[in-house]
Amino acid sequence: MEVKIGVQHAPREISIESVQSADEVEKAVAEALAGTSKLLSLVDEHGRKVLVPADRLAYVEIGEPAARRVGFGASL
Repeated sequence: MEVKIGVQHAPREISIESVQSADEVEKAVAEALAGTSKLLSLVDEHGRKVLVPADRLAYVEIGEPAARRVGFGASL
């Protein structure tokens, strides 16, 4: 699933393909904004963690589940 994260005072957004469900991403964002967690922590499709300070979040856009990619840029 594609997740776009806007960070305050950063010219570009962070865009990742996450293996987490929309509900899991939404729960992580809600916990970060509620102060339960100081960081928004998400895992991308390659197992890498993306950490964003909760107080720097501008927006989080949760997209549709990614369709299977075809072509030279397709990852296995």
